[in-house]
Order: sequence, then structure tokens, then C-alpha cells
Amino acid sequence: MTEHLAELLMYVAPEPIRAANERWLSRILDHLGHSRLSAEGLSLPELWLSPDVLLTQTCGYPLMTALRGKVRVIGRPRYELPDSDGGNHCSLLLSRADDPRRTLLELRGSRGVINGQDSNSGMNLLRHRLAPLHRDGQFFSSVAISGSHRESLRWLREERADLAAIDSVTFAYLARHADEEVAGLRVVARSAFSPTLPFITALTQTDEQVEALRQVMNISLNELPDVAEILGLEEVLLATEADYQVILDYEQEAEALGYGRLR
Repeated sequence: MTEHLAELLMYVAPEPIRAANERWLSRILDHLGHSRLSAEGLSLPELWLSPDVLLTQTCGYPLMTALRGKVRVIGRPRYELPDSDGGNHCSLLLSRADDPRRTLLELRGSRGVINGQDSNSGMNLLRHRLAPLHRDGQFFSSVAISGSHRESLRWLREERADLAAIDSVTFAYLARHADEEVAGLRVVARSAFSPTLPFITALTQTDEQVEALRQVMNISLNELPDVAEILGLEEVLLATEADYQVILDYEQEAEALGYGRLR
């Protein structure tokens, strides 16, 4: 029995989502006859680039920057959730519901918070959406890094920040299973759409192995309808790096408007 790394760590909350992903992974590995190596102690970049990784999920922005040409794309999830469908998702630009500033233009000069500089949904799509509104290369009075979407939401609730961009899949999961984390917040605007977070495997996997893995992922999902329902996941679509070029296009569009750095 071959041992591999298999982890789905991009959507780990709330608990029903983490548990559903674990059940899906276990069924996939059962079909393949593989055992699971522990990923304890590995950072996300170490996991993504490990030669032992069979299946994991990354963000589209690092896929097209730090990971480009170093991993294989298995496919992308087709979620059927609010603001996420057809293999695409977006970012929801959120503020507190009681903030008197109702538009992005009114929020210029406010305090921004992002989950990380390498996030497509938290940084890149936000930068792209704000690019036409900046003044002398600046939109916010300050930009802080929270470390995760859930933390960015907490910063909003606690009035430590005024505007954040949250992945629409994350928001839908929290709204369904932990609505207290999005209570008191409102959607100011939506970003452009981009492909959902890609599933990846090691670069050493052949085309045939990658396609076989995608098929097993879909077979396993179909065998677990309650898991598919919890995840709002219909299927894993065929995808390649080329599908994610739009993420770099958004970056270039922001740069062309003089807003290459979110600030």
C-alpha cells in the first residue's frame, strides 16, 4: 500500500465542513488503495510542493505565482452556493451593517484588513475591485493582515477594521453553519469572478494519473450525497493552469490603473 499526503485545508471551518472533507478524502483513498501520511508540522507551501502529495487544494494566486509549473492541477470544484457556481467564485466586500458609509467610494480612507498577501480572494480580487477608486495609489488609511478570512471577519465585528474581502464559499459555509461569525455584517460590493480554488497533485503524476484521480474524486463524491450537500459541491471539473490566467490578468489590470499594491 502506497503512502501519500492527502489534505484539504483551505476550507476547514465550520466543523461540519471539515468533517465532510475528511469523509470525502477517506473514501477517495479507499478507492485508490492508498494510506495517508501525516502532514503534521508541514506549512501549506511545504504540503503543496511535497513530492509525496497526492491530493490537496491551494489558492489560485499562489498557483499562478509560487507554484506555477511545480504542481499538477487535478481540477476545480463546481460549488452550487450563493455567489459560487459553474466552477467560479468571487469575493464579498464586507463592512459592518451599522457603518453609515454605504458604498465603496464612501469607504475610501477606511481601514482595510486582508487574510494574506498571497490570497486571491482576500487581496488580489479586492485590489482589482478597488483599483478604479484609488487616489494617488491609495484607497485605505491602513491595511492590516489578519491571517485568515475568519479572523478578518472578527476584525470587522470588533471594529478593528472597516472593509474586508471574503471568499464567497467561506462566507456561505459560515452563514449556513456558524452564522454568528457573519452577524452584523453586510455586503457592500462583489468582486469579479475567478475560478474556484484548484485541487492539485505532485508534478510527477502523469496525465493519466491526474485524470484517474479526478474521476475517483467524483465517484467518491457521488457515493456520499450527504457530504456533497454539506459542501455544496456538485463535481470536480477538468481544469488546467490556463484557466487561472485570469487571476494574473486582474493583477495586471490593477497595475495598469496605478494600484499595483493594495494600500
